Amino acid sequence: MLSIFVCEDNTAQRQNIVQIIQNTVLMEELDMQLVFDAGDPCVLLDKVRACLNTGIYFLDIDLGTSMNGLKLAQQIRLSDPRGFIVFITAHSELSFMTFQYRVEAMDFVLKDNPAEMKVKIRECLLNALERYTLATGRTHKAYSIETGGRKISVDYDDIFFFETSSNIHKLILHAKDRQIEFSGTMKELTGALSDDFVRCHRSFLVNKNNINEIDSKNRIIYFSNGETCLVSTRMMKGL
Repeated sequence: MLSIFVCEDNTAQRQNIVQIIQNTVLMEELDMQLVFDAGDPCVLLDKVRACLNTGIYFLDIDLGTSMNGLKLAQQIRLSDPRGFIVFITAHSELSFMTFQYRVEAMDFVLKDNPAEMKVKIRECLLNALERYTLATGRTHKAYSIETGGRKISVDYDDIFFFETSSNIHKLILHAKDRQIEFSGTMKELTGALSDDFVRCHRSFLVNKNNINEIDSKNRIIYFSNGETCLVSTRMMKGL
């Protein structure tokens, strides 16, 4: 999943950009999420550094602070070298500076034409997702889920485990950055996944590649994000 960030110091303009993004994600059923928007680049940068996902960043260039959008992009590159950076500004004469700062911007969108800006933002979202899918699809398998009218693909590498939900005929996927509840049964799921996934309990199916530690005495599996799940006595040996 791609994480979306917006940095724009003008509140009305930021709300407009956010609305365009949210509408596009919903209507196109894109596997991405608006994580954070702010007018302060330092606040946004803290959120970016805490995010584990590849991001797409819509940045104003003139942010009214000592850190402009170009400097912010440079800092984002240190945390997310594969992220997609899009500059949105009213100053077309600043476009050449994106090359001077060497931030490898994906696009440059002007604010002076609202209709064109809407089209360009949509194109940026679709292009970023296509590039991201191609890049990850070459080396990673993914599990696809349909829930809430959206199609979501999660890389096997990002999945820690599945568990049965308290809601009947529902399962919960525990991934690196989120949890997703969807319709299904543990029996169906076990047959649909690769050998990387092992049944360790009637309520849990784990990705053995992401196990951090197994406490055989207390029959608990630990994952790198701090989550845990149980192992049944019967299934401990096979695990």
